[in-house]
Amino acid sequence: MKRLQALTRTPNKFSKLPKTDVQIVSTDENQVFLALQEWYQSDTYNLYQSDPQGVYYSIVLENVRSTKQPEENVIIDILEVRGIKGVFLANQKTDGKVTTVITYNKGRDWEHLAPPSTDMNGKPITCKVPDCHLHLHLRWADNPYVSGTVHTKDSAPGLIMGAGNLGSKLVEYKEDMYITSDCGKTWRQVFEEEHHILYLDHGGVIVAIKDTSIPLKILKFSIDEGRTWTVHNFTSTSVFVDGLLSEPGDETLVMTVFGHISYRSDWELVKVDFRQSFPRQCTESDYESWQLTNLQGEKCIMGQERTFRKRKDTAFCIKGKSYTSALTNKPCQCTERDFNCDYGFERSHTEGDRCFADFWYDPDSPPEDCHLGQSYESSTGYRKVISNVCEGGINKQQSAKQHTCPILPPKGLQVGIKGQMLAVAPGDDITFIVQQEQGDTSSTKYQVDLGDGVRAIYQNLTVTDEPIQHRYEKPGVYKVTVKAENIAGHDEATMFIQVTAPLQEVHLEVVPIAGTNHEVNLTAMVLPTEANLTVYYWWIGDSLQPTLTLQNSLLIRFPETGEVSVTVQASNGRSMVQDTRTVQVYDNFQVIPLSFSRNLDRFNPNIPEWREDIGHVVTKILAKITGVPQESLVTVVKPGLPTTADLYVLPLDSKPAKRSIFVDKVQHRRMDLCSLIFLIKVVPGVWALAVIFLISIIATGSFILYKFKRKLPGNRNVYAQMHNEKEQEMTSPVNHSEDTQHIIQGEEFIDDDLDSQTLGNAGGSPAFRSLIRTTTNHCY
Repeated sequence: MKRLQALTRTPNKFSKLPKTDVQIVSTDENQVFLALQEWYQSDTYNLYQSDPQGVYYSIVLENVRSTKQPEENVIIDILEVRGIKGVFLANQKTDGKVTTVITYNKGRDWEHLAPPSTDMNGKPITCKVPDCHLHLHLRWADNPYVSGTVHTKDSAPGLIMGAGNLGSKLVEYKEDMYITSDCGKTWRQVFEEEHHILYLDHGGVIVAIKDTSIPLKILKFSIDEGRTWTVHNFTSTSVFVDGLLSEPGDETLVMTVFGHISYRSDWELVKVDFRQSFPRQCTESDYESWQLTNLQGEKCIMGQERTFRKRKDTAFCIKGKSYTSALTNKPCQCTERDFNCDYGFERSHTEGDRCFADFWYDPDSPPEDCHLGQSYESSTGYRKVISNVCEGGINKQQSAKQHTCPILPPKGLQVGIKGQMLAVAPGDDITFIVQQEQGDTSSTKYQVDLGDGVRAIYQNLTVTDEPIQHRYEKPGVYKVTVKAENIAGHDEATMFIQVTAPLQEVHLEVVPIAGTNHEVNLTAMVLPTEANLTVYYWWIGDSLQPTLTLQNSLLIRFPETGEVSVTVQASNGRSMVQDTRTVQVYDNFQVIPLSFSRNLDRFNPNIPEWREDIGHVVTKILAKITGVPQESLVTVVKPGLPTTADLYVLPLDSKPAKRSIFVDKVQHRRMDLCSLIFLIKVVPGVWALAVIFLISIIATGSFILYKFKRKLPGNRNVYAQMHNEKEQEMTSPVNHSEDTQHIIQGEEFIDDDLDSQTLGNAGGSPAFRSLIRTTTNHCY
């Protein structure tokens, strides 16, 4: 006999087991019966019963058959017989064979059902024990309005009627009907086919209707516990029977058969009233007594002799509402059969049914809730069967030893957070909870380290439930450690707290132009910048499977040309933000690196918005100067200092003849792209703000934008200067206190009507500065 070790501490241990593996069978009289499917079982369960506290569980029957229903519900082949406490029927699967067993003492002893000696016609049956027994189907009915395969009732103790067969095992396809009126000691065959059963008048009338798919017009009923049956035509038209109902009350003699005449018709209800069949009410002379015994004929069951009464077979009367079945109860003296093996013990059938401690169990070990100064009893190996009422006689528990609770080392220490949130924001109030499964707590000291320099020592922490409250002010990951220690030993528990503010924004930086199968760097910039433990989800194109990284960058390649959408999501456990960019993938294009004057670096805040604005300005100017369509030019200003950029010259797919229009114009104007210089004339006393267009930190100024380009080859510079009459002054008020998030967009200051004029080799003014310089260009 085995013991259930997974459920040996507290009832809440059920939560650690898969819910589909546990079935509660009964919770009657302070005892739990449950069926548990263990790891090695597929279509069977083991039956366990608890102690009076529902804490410790011992196995009472192994390999009880189970059946999975179409709705994924699992049915266990075990049935509690109603009317007499402690009686259960179960189907046990052993060596591939299913057999039916019965217990009269809540699982202490199990026995096979004795077969009847004759069949329903009185002919002898060749079924001899131990090779042949009676086996019953213990299925529940799918239809709630018909009985299952076995039928019992509280007001009819000892009366059991069910479908089954005789033989060495239970056979699925053969279902004769058998009945017993003495709680399973003797059985009789009543039908050769399965029937639906309904008890009326406390079992005084048994109604049976054949379980068949063909229409019926007759039912059978018996008033002598199934010894004889009377046929009754309950309708003149045959109906397909769907179910049986009785009026409320165990004493009722009125029932309803409901069904349908055809598969397309509505329900037909037929009321059957048996009250007119009985001439009178029963008196005491109409009853006789019977005594409950088990299969061996023992009268003391569950510590008492129980006598019941039933109506005589010859009495033709109604039991009525005042009928009671119980007659007398007489306590018995206790014997060994009234005791089970206690938790941790196993019965040896080879040594006089004695109980011995299992190899894994120490009977003298203190219980888990044993505290210093208290005492406990060590088990003798026996425990009285719950609900057993025997008196005197043998007491297998009287020799229990008394022990003083020792100091036990702490064991099973756990630390957690109220609310279970392990990611919190700076400044949040946190309540830590410390629990301990085993060990003495009154003499234990608990050292708590919250990871940010705060430490404390507590006494008797897990008993008083004293809360540990704390608040982390700075973001970071903190290691929380609790050490429990007494003179018997120590234990330790650790957890990690992530303190981080919610993410506000993420910006995805990626070049808008890429070549096929060329490496492209994706970079995500998050705010706030001090966010810790951020996870990045990269979604490329239409893929539904993201790439996860802990770094804010990712190198990828695009294998095909076209437009590709790139999305990044940043998550830190408390929030998630995202940004999306589009990348155009080409087979060939030109890249011309650009560099700028140092003057530009002074106003570079190194933020994405500023770089995008400068890129738009440069692209628009270059498109005007060269005549190349603006959609074929893309300027990408790179992060960091000094300020640099790449000019992307894209192919004109719609006009192949103009694919080299940018280079042709340069040659026509005798310009060298690799030495193209743009200068700006700045009004004396004002900084070069017209190209930057992002000034939010200096005083109001006036800007005059001059565009010029070099005309002559070699090292001579040609300046493009605006006509004096078209010279404009632009003024933009800026507050020095504004931050870079309020930078004015440079596009607003671009004058689309400005024209450039090629000048001669004019003398350069000291106010002219070189702002943009090209270096070596690359073609893809």
